[in-house]
Formats: sequence, structure tokens, C-alpha cells
Amino acid sequence: MIGLLLGLSGCVSPIADKAPMAPETAVAPPSTPRFGPFGVDLAAMDASVRPQDDFYRWVNGRWLARFEIPADRSNYGLFTQLSDQAEQDVRAILEDPATRAGARKLADLYGSFMAIGAIEAEGSAPIRPMLTRIDALADKAMLAAMLAETVHDGGTAPVNFYIAPNLSDPESYRVYFTQSGLGLPDRDYYLREEPRFVAIRAAYVAYIVDLLRMVGVADAPAQAQAVLALETDMAKAFWSRAERRDRVKTYNPFDHAAFTDAFAGFDWTGYFAETGIAGEAEYVVLEPSALQAIVQQLQDRPLADWQAYLRFHAVDDMAPYLSQAFVDRHFAFHGTVLSGTPENEPRWKRGVAFVNNAMGEAVGQLYVARHFPPAAKAAMEGLVGNLIAAFRERIAALDWMSASTKAEALAKLAKLRTKIGYPAKWRDYDRLSVHPSDLVGNVRRAARFEHERWVARLGTPVDHDEWFMTPQTVNAYYSPEGNEIVFPAAILQPPFFDPAADGAVNYGAIGAVIGHEISHGFDDQGRRSDGDGRLRDWWQPADERAFAAKAAALGAQYAAYEPLPGMHLNAKLTMGENIADLAGLSVAYHAYRLSLAGGSAPVIDGYDGDQRFFMGW
Repeated sequence: MIGLLLGLSGCVSPIADKAPMAPETAVAPPSTPRFGPFGVDLAAMDASVRPQDDFYRWVNGRWLARFEIPADRSNYGLFTQLSDQAEQDVRAILEDPATRAGARKLADLYGSFMAIGAIEAEGSAPIRPMLTRIDALADKAMLAAMLAETVHDGGTAPVNFYIAPNLSDPESYRVYFTQSGLGLPDRDYYLREEPRFVAIRAAYVAYIVDLLRMVGVADAPAQAQAVLALETDMAKAFWSRAERRDRVKTYNPFDHAAFTDAFAGFDWTGYFAETGIAGEAEYVVLEPSALQAIVQQLQDRPLADWQAYLRFHAVDDMAPYLSQAFVDRHFAFHGTVLSGTPENEPRWKRGVAFVNNAMGEAVGQLYVARHFPPAAKAAMEGLVGNLIAAFRERIAALDWMSASTKAEALAKLAKLRTKIGYPAKWRDYDRLSVHPSDLVGNVRRAARFEHERWVARLGTPVDHDEWFMTPQTVNAYYSPEGNEIVFPAAILQPPFFDPAADGAVNYGAIGAVIGHEISHGFDDQGRRSDGDGRLRDWWQPADERAFAAKAAALGAQYAAYEPLPGMHLNAKLTMGENIADLAGLSVAYHAYRLSLAGGSAPVIDGYDGDQRFFMGW
């Protein structure tokens, strides 16, 4: 919440369940910090820089000078460093003979990805049946059925949906239709005329041509142009990323009759049946005008254009799981052209990512047992409690917010759910079929398993124990529908969090992350939901106006930043993160000061508590 920023100025910077495996087998936490004498790597500092001139370089300058970005990365930082370590930890689990004995499905899934000889021998054979079916499409009814099957299999399609809690009734699930189906990252890649975007579109067409030729398509250039033209027309109707942030404008419920009337011209009966969502009384459409445009294109464009589209995306979706020629061409476009990464990751890393995506909680159960001791969870719970207490104080002290809005804000904070380390219930993968010699089949079966797992939720109460990140993910999130903050075990590692480190450092590092996630509940979009996760306006008009004015001022500040010549931040797009970054740091500092209980922090190696806090940050 922007008002929380005022106390510190000038500091900017995602069935049956089994009981969780207790982590008693994890190694005990060390008694000394991983980095330096108090939790900061002093060897990384650059003493030639004055902190008041460039604080970041003062703390990290020597590390920046000696570290080179790996060829398989487009950027590198502490998040990436911890992700690399988590990948190594998961690799050790998957390649451990004990895993093959005790978790055969995981070992077989990983083995199917690492069976390079068998994959090379098959070439494009695993996707030939799908391509044959696309070739056999004879009318638009068959097209609708194919689109539905593609969604069921986790593929790229222009008519797509997900299932999540209903914003107006967070204890029930709803089907949310959302714009989908572009091969490039965003609508702007199709519509902007700067040289960079023109070059990317040319590279995209060349990529489509190459993939289609690799599966024997004779008129690949013509089909590639048809795909680009079709997706460009789709992009023209798509909402911008900034528009899609608006939780009110994107919540558009339709009952069944109103939905099929508003988006008439598509075989919804067949689509609903194939995807498993037939019989729903209500659907939510995030971008109604975009869905209307897609349905119109499905009617107007020749079937051959849609066949070209499906043909290309069938190959593109599965290219990372085919023979090396497909893998290399896929990476050359998606990795190098789009992301600027010179080299692909080693195959084992891609195998780890595949298994994490398909059976993430099964991996997480083993990961937690090895790498997240109970003491770390207890220490983190204490930190979170202190951050919430500081947040409560800051809300109470706001001089621009009315008593009624404060009461609502405090009630929301009191209902905040906290999830730390790993879920209370583990996901059951018994119904997922894995074959050690069928990689593409495993990809599809895993996607179908996940799709059907979510469809099965319809008509049931919302499961508040659900996690949307695995324990081995280096990240954290706030869910407005659940009013919950979630911190997976992998982010709770040094230097973000070290139970043996000085408290000031932990407050500056993981404390700022905790504060960031709490703040999302009160940022420009999070504030639109109440403590139960319901989309509801609980703000007095005058308070809303005051908030908007403060947000506008912060937005103007961020819009003035120019990280590269001529390239300014899109403050409308980044507003939620801007608020959470600044508020998170502010509340973390407040919590740190509260932790001292009126006393003074010791001086360690010449640095006082406040200095160590910001060094940790």
C-alpha cells in the first residue's frame, strides 16, 4: 500500500492427497552463516565505490566484475544462482539409485527425457499421428473438436481457458476463458514497426518454414505466411498486458445461454464436451472483445489457414522433446532470437525442468526431506509474524485513510494465510501414466493429467491447501483469490534467508520479499479484493482518490526511469511491482526496528544494524 511507503524515503531499489513427508532426514542447519561473518559476502564488495554514490555496486561490485553470465543464460543474479543450486539438488535426487527404487515413476519420467539414442532414432515419428489428423480436417466442426483436443493435451490454441476460484465467490471454482494462441510473446511483436520487431517477425516466418519443412510440408513458405497473417489478426484484437492487469475489467461472467449467444458461431457444445467443462452454469471471460474476434476468425478464415496454424504449433509445442535437429531449431528461435541466450541449457537441466513441470510435488517431497530442516520453517514463521505486525502498525498510522477503510484493511491482513516451505498435503500422481521410452507420450499424458485434475475441481469447494509453486521453485507469490502469501523452500536459502545469519540481514533480504508479497494484497489491483478473496470495493471514495493520487505520483517517478537509451519503464504495466518493491522494503525495515524492542543493534565488523539491513537487501 503506497501509504506504507511514507515511513522510509529515498530507498527504491501456481483428488486424494498424501500426508507430507516430514523433513526430519534433512541435514541440520549450520551454526554459522553461509556468507561472511554475519550473512553478507564481504568479499563481493567494492571498497573503491562510496555507498552514497552507487550502493548496489558498493555491496556487489567485485562480484559483478568477476562474474560472467553463463552462455545458457540471458541474465544472472541471486535468483538464478539459487535456481541453479535447486536444479543441481533435484538432479541429484532424480539420478540417485534410491529414487529409482522408491520413486520409480519419477526416475522413468526423467529417464524418458535423457534417452537420447531412442529419441534420435524416432525423429518426428511421435508427432506424425497428430499431423495426419490435422491433414484430415474436413470442416469447421472437425476444427472445433481439434482445438478442444489440443487444449486437453496442453497445446497452443486460440480458444483456451483455465480453472480458478470465482472472484465473486472464492469458495467455488469457475472456468475463465482468456486470449491465447500466439506464437510470439506478446501482441506488440506483431503490431509494432520498429526494426527489432520487424526482424523478429522475419525470423519467426523463417522458423515456421523450417519446422514445416522438417516434417515434409511442401508449401511451407505459403503456410508460414498464412500463420503470421492469422496470428497478426488475432493480435490486433488482443488486450494489452497493462489492460489485462485490471481485475475488474477482466471479470466478465456469462451464464451458459449468454455465453453461447455472445460468442456464437463456434461449436461450443463439442468443445465443452471434449474439454470436460460441459454443464457449467457460468463462465468468466477475461477479454470478451478478443474472444469475439477469435470466434469470428474461426468462421471467416479458410480451413487451410487453420490447418497450417495447428500444423506448425503441433511441431513447435513438441520440438523440445523430439530429435536434436528439432531441439536446436526451436532453441535458435525461442532461446536466441527472442531471449538473447547464446546456448541451450545442458540436457539434464531441461530434463529437471520437465520433471518439475510434470510431477513437481513428487519431486518437492523428496527435495524438502533433504534440504529444508524444520528449524528453517520455524524461523521463517517468526519473521513472517513480525512483518505482519509491522504492516498492521503502518496501516493503523496512515493519516490519509478513513477509519472504516482502515478497519477493512486490518481485517484483510488478519485473514492473510501464510504458507512456508511445502504444502500441508502432497499431490497424488497415482493416476498419471509414465512410460520410460515414450517421451512425447509422457508430455501429453502429464498435460492431460493436470487438465483433468483441474476440471475435477469444478463443483467442489476450493482447496485452500493448494500450492501453485513447487517447494523447489526459487520464487514467492501472493494470491488475491486466496489472500495468501507463499514461500517455497528453495527461496528460503542463503543469501535470501539464513537462520544462522544476523537478524538485520535476514530482515533486509527475505524480509523485503515477505513485505513485497504482503503488499501485493494492497497494491493497485490486490486492494480490489477483500480478506476472503472476493472482488469487492471496500474503499471509501475519498480514500480511493487519495490512493490513486499517490499511485500516479509513484508511476510518474518510475516512468521517468530510462534503463536503456530511449527505453522508459511502462509504469502502468509495472505499477503493482513498483508498489510492492517499495512497500516491501519499508515494512521490512519497520519490522526490523520492532525486533530490536527499543534496544540498539550491535556493531558487527564495523557495520551497524541499519547498514547490515540494507546490505542484506
